[in-house]
This record gives sequence, C-alpha cells and structure tokens, in this order.
Amino acid sequence: MAPAQVIRNVRPWGQSAAVDLILAGGCIQAIKPTGETSALECLYDGQGQLLLPAFVEAHTHLDKTLWTLPWRGNSAGPTRNDRIANEHGVLNHLNSPMAERAGPLIEHCIAQGSLYFRSHVDAQTEWGLKHIEAMVAVRETYAHLVDMQLVAFPQGGLLNKPGVAELMRAALDMGVEVVGGIDPAGIDLDPIGHLRAIFDMAVTHECGIDIHLHDLGELGRWEIERIADLTHASGLQGKVMISHAYALGAFPSHELAPLADRLAALDISIMTCAPAHVSVPPVAMLRAHGVNVCSGSDSIRDAWSPMGNGDMLERAWLMAHRFGWSKDADLSMALDAVTTGGARALGIERYGLEPGCDANFVLLAAENLAEAVVSRSPRRTVISRGRLVAHDGLFLGP
Repeated sequence: MAPAQVIRNVRPWGQSAAVDLILAGGCIQAIKPTGETSALECLYDGQGQLLLPAFVEAHTHLDKTLWTLPWRGNSAGPTRNDRIANEHGVLNHLNSPMAERAGPLIEHCIAQGSLYFRSHVDAQTEWGLKHIEAMVAVRETYAHLVDMQLVAFPQGGLLNKPGVAELMRAALDMGVEVVGGIDPAGIDLDPIGHLRAIFDMAVTHECGIDIHLHDLGELGRWEIERIADLTHASGLQGKVMISHAYALGAFPSHELAPLADRLAALDISIMTCAPAHVSVPPVAMLRAHGVNVCSGSDSIRDAWSPMGNGDMLERAWLMAHRFGWSKDADLSMALDAVTTGGARALGIERYGLEPGCDANFVLLAAENLAEAVVSRSPRRTVISRGRLVAHDGLFLGP
C-alpha cells in the first residue's frame, strides 16, 4: 500500500474550521486539526476551500452524446416518438465511435467534479447490443477514475418490439447492473405487462430498476402506485428509482402525501432534472415526507437536445431556480440531490467525508454550501481515490 498522504486546510461541507484529511489506500483514514499532519506528504493544500464528496450524475445517456462533434441543430419533431425516430436517424449515420464521444464527455464531467455515474444505454432492435458493448468497454477504460452503473434501456418500448426483452436480458448477462423501463402506458400501451416484465428481470438477475416515467396526470400517478405495489411484492425496497415522474407535480400536496409516504417507506428514489417545460416532482414536499430525491443531466448535447453540459453543480442551481429557492437551507437541499441523495439512490457505499469513506472529492472556493450552488465556481479541484485528477476545472489526463 502506498504511504499515507494528506489533504490540508479544507472545510468539509463548508464547516467553519479547516481540517486535514489523512488518506491511505484510496480512503479517508483520519481527520485531524490543521497543523497536526506535518510529517505526512501533502497531496493538496486546499487553502481553506470548501470540500464536498464527488458529485453523483444519477441520470444520463452517454451512448447518445454528440460531444466533440461539430454543432448539430435539433431536427426532431414535437412528440416523444418523433424524437426517438430522429435519434435513430442521427446515430445511424455517425462515423464517430462511441468511445470518441462518450470518453471526452466523461473526462469533462470528471473535471466538473462528477465521479459517480448512472448511464442509461439503449438495448434496441435498431442496433442490437452495439451500444451496450461499446459502453461496457468505455466503462472499463475509465474504471480507475469513476464508478459507473449501466442501465439496459428499452428506449422505443419493451413489449411493442419483438426481441427487445431478449436484448435486455443479454445486456444484464454482460454485466449491466440495472433494468430500465419507459412509459409503460404511453409507449408500450400495456402498463401492467411492461412493469411485470421489468420487475421479473430484476428479480431474476438480482438487480435494481430505473424507469423513465413521462406519463402525466392521473395515468402517471396510477403507474407510480403500481410501481410501489410491485416493489413491495418483489422485495426490491431500496433498489427502485423512478426517473422524471412528471405526474407527481400535477397534484396538491395533501393529495400526494399518502403516495409520498409510501414511496419513502419502500425507499423508492425519485430522479428529477428540474426541467422548465413540464410539471416536475415537488422536491421539498417529497423530502419532507422522507422520499429520497436525486438529479442528473439527462441529455448532454445529443439528438434530443443540444443543451446539457454535465455540470452537476449547475444542475443543483437549475433545481433551485426551478423552484424559486433562495434560502440557504433550500440551496443546500439542491446540493444534496447531486451528492448524498444521488449516492443513496445508486446504493453507493463508502460515500461521504468521514473516516472509511472513499477519497473522492471536489474542492472549490465558496464560504458555504449555498454559495457553492449560487456561484458554481468553475475552478474546481477533483480527487479520485486519493489521486489528483483535475485542477482548476481541467482534466489532468489518465
């Protein structure tokens, strides 16, 4: 094991007093008052900067990104099926390998402070397992720097296209950790059949579920209730995430409270990107009822949208902006969605800033958590498993 090193003069979670973190074996070994670690090699002197655990990018689609390519205007039609068809056309005519697009994007995200990812990867008959195979290889390339979960994702539907279920199961056999789903009613037109299929896969393969749910209003809420039913019946408490869950934003708090309590009891996480164009889950209300909430970038420069930059600190700011939050406690709640909330949703062990946690950090200039969200300093230093991997917002290489 390499000798212990120290990160000096940092303020975990923005606490007032600076401390030194002693690192060994890629983990936090001890925390000492600043000045008591002079005998150890200094990995980094934080000079009083705020120290956070690395950000969690809990929802993105790295296989679809057009990162590094020349600008491409959005050519999709207005409906979800229009966007899916347009995406097929765009990706089928690309000459750039996935590694040349997803790899540089991962490096960019690392430089912004993200070291944990969950990426939904298409398992579709249009390209079989090509996306899965390519992303498994990309994950291996960056395994020494980041922790990445992959989701087998039936973008165009699971039951409405013969062969997709078989591709999903093959992806899980290849090491993909999570079963994906999408709009059981809106796309597959068979909500019970769709949900039973993905829960059966999760039970058989002993893995979790992450389902895109865009269906709105009463239909969407009814589907969330059925997801809760199946989570309880399958014993998958703590292993289910509902992504987007727009329907939760359509009801007053008193109507939603019983469902929120049930989601909390089953430890079902809610992921929101806090979009501006549609109803979104009421994050503060859900958290008040004990529901875990996390966030992600979703599209990052792809055929669905040219927006997105992979900066989870900006995503926290967007959440605060979406809900009109301005109090320090609310801004800290937004930051929690891209740190601790994401770690809980993904089941990440040894996450945090205590002895025994992995030495995965981001440091930046801010007085406290609220200012970190508001200022979104681009000059960040990132440490992965006890190694300096980015400085001043720039990736330092392999």
